[in-house]
Amino acid sequence: MSRRPAAVAASVLTVLVLGAASACSSNSSSTAASSGSGGTPTVKLMVGGIDKQIYLPYQLAQNLGFYKKYGVNVELSTEQDGGVGAEDAMASGQVDMAGAWYNHTIEFQAKGKAVEDIVQLSGAPGEREMCTAKSGVHSGADFKGKTLGVTDIGSGTDTLTQFLAAKAGVKISDTHRIGVGAGSTAIAALQNGKVDCVMTTQPTVAAIEKKGVGASAIDLATTKGATEAFGGAYPAAGVLARTDWVNQNKATVQKVVDALVATMHWINTHSAADIANKLPASFVQNQLVTKADYIKALTEDKGQFLPDGIMPAGGPKTSLAAEKLVGNVKGSVNLGPTFTNDFAIQANKTEGFKTTTTPAGADG
Repeated sequence: MSRRPAAVAASVLTVLVLGAASACSSNSSSTAASSGSGGTPTVKLMVGGIDKQIYLPYQLAQNLGFYKKYGVNVELSTEQDGGVGAEDAMASGQVDMAGAWYNHTIEFQAKGKAVEDIVQLSGAPGEREMCTAKSGVHSGADFKGKTLGVTDIGSGTDTLTQFLAAKAGVKISDTHRIGVGAGSTAIAALQNGKVDCVMTTQPTVAAIEKKGVGASAIDLATTKGATEAFGGAYPAAGVLARTDWVNQNKATVQKVVDALVATMHWINTHSAADIANKLPASFVQNQLVTKADYIKALTEDKGQFLPDGIMPAGGPKTSLAAEKLVGNVKGSVNLGPTFTNDFAIQANKTEGFKTTTTPAGADG
């Protein structure tokens, strides 16, 4: 998702200290992945809020040692509040890959830019519409006349908010949307009455519930909730890269996908507590949530993660329909070039993993 600040300032600082210098300092990346010691390729990957639960696979793969295992050095970084979005940093060559939502590939194509999703990590947005009790909001039909908080105008949460309103027959002009960020700023917006609702993800959701300032009115965090809202899987978190870069670095891309597919299988076969224990302490226990809160929330929403990294059938069409409904995309879009399952299918074959996701075809 674009331009989404990390939920917790402390963890943002931790990641920035470790990765920003190498991942964000240059204005452009080389056409081919650089090689470190021993010829190991190095890839710069910026995530749209690395400490958010919806984006946990990128860091988890690092902590499990899977990037190293599969022969690639991945330098992780995260978006900064008010800074360039991960997908834009990737498109401009500041980094090689972006940990961001699939729908951006559709938006890029509509603008004449070739960007593709090389591995799909989730089949649901992982978001919840958190509303105050007095808001009276229970569905998108109740959005009329309400002030709705999104991460930032133009972000994925903004698109989803507009989609929920439009699908319920509410004109976007009849709502007021404002950027409130995530974490403490989103919580404050609800507490202070600045917004009636805010669309956000874990661990902010758990903190809002714990403080009693809001409750989940619309569930887009689980596969069941996303299917009810969209009519099918809504592919969210994935890895995006410029098509020209992918074509010139296929061996390196395969290594990254191998590592992430192995991570998705690990997530699928381990508990929320196991996952939390492998993540940085600042991600799972901070001023917003306790570790127990984090584990409880992950247990509830863990189903958003796909076990095999494959783009689910119908997912691209669902995403395109949402983009068109809210007016982000108005022309024709060829979905085929916006994603590929080739790397994920090969990764599963290499490791002997069983795939359970029905893959999307070239038409989505």
